Amino acid sequence: MNQPFDTWQQRFETLRSNKFFEAFVIAIIVISALVIGAKTYEEETSRFEQWLLYLDLAITVFFLVEILIRIAAEGSLIRFFRRGWNVFDFVIVTASLIPMDDSEMVLLARLLRIFRVLRLVSMIPELQMLLSALVKSIPRMGYVVLLMFIIFYIYAAIGSFLFADVDSFLWGNISISILTLFRIATFEDWTDILYATQEVYAWSWIYYLTFIFLTAFIFLNMMIGIVLDVMQKESAALDVLTNGEDVDETHALRNEVSEMRSQLDRMEAALSGQRADNARTDIDKNRQD
Repeated sequence: MNQPFDTWQQRFETLRSNKFFEAFVIAIIVISALVIGAKTYEEETSRFEQWLLYLDLAITVFFLVEILIRIAAEGSLIRFFRRGWNVFDFVIVTASLIPMDDSEMVLLARLLRIFRVLRLVSMIPELQMLLSALVKSIPRMGYVVLLMFIIFYIYAAIGSFLFADVDSFLWGNISISILTLFRIATFEDWTDILYATQEVYAWSWIYYLTFIFLTAFIFLNMMIGIVLDVMQKESAALDVLTNGEDVDETHALRNEVSEMRSQLDRMEAALSGQRADNARTDIDKNRQD
């Protein structure tokens, strides 16, 4: 009874792991993103609105069929939902089933269809590694952000005390000073702020250069170093996982080959026994004659 089911599961698994099928799914995701972008040009695409609706419906149906194929390839819902990316894909696909015709749900349906672009992450392992590295580096970057806030707070207090009489719009209080320092850290016309304070305080360039050196160089490089360290660990883990899958496939092939050899040995032994019996039967017939 399980043999037909296993056969169909193997067929779905072969289809799911097929490189051309994966490339086709990625192409459909890209087309879906282009359709969403095209709908933002309402005046230019108004005459193609009906065709875009049909295309969106076709894409939704394709994603539904694709997720059903992946579930069938796993052979078990529990095994399918055990992987986080599968849960993400399932939620995105099922949420896309909200119809676009309902005027009250149009905005929600459009927003949910935008997130279908994120399925590229679940389809490409390298993007999964990058996103995983970004998420795992956030806790470590939190301490750097806390130290940056302390530096911002100290410099904002100093700037508010020293430069409030020069430009109260930029240095009026500590909260406004923090926003001004953020503008300086992003190099957004920071030289205009420097020249304005230098007219009153010629030494103010020390204040700005030390702040830029701390924020733009030291803290930024610290964050980049954290992300790179996590990315290296994630890349090594991905390599181990890939090599482990290759080893498992090699072991499975070896087991299948050994089973086939044992079956051939049993068949040869059976044939040898049958030949021996036939030879004995011929000898006995010759003796009787």
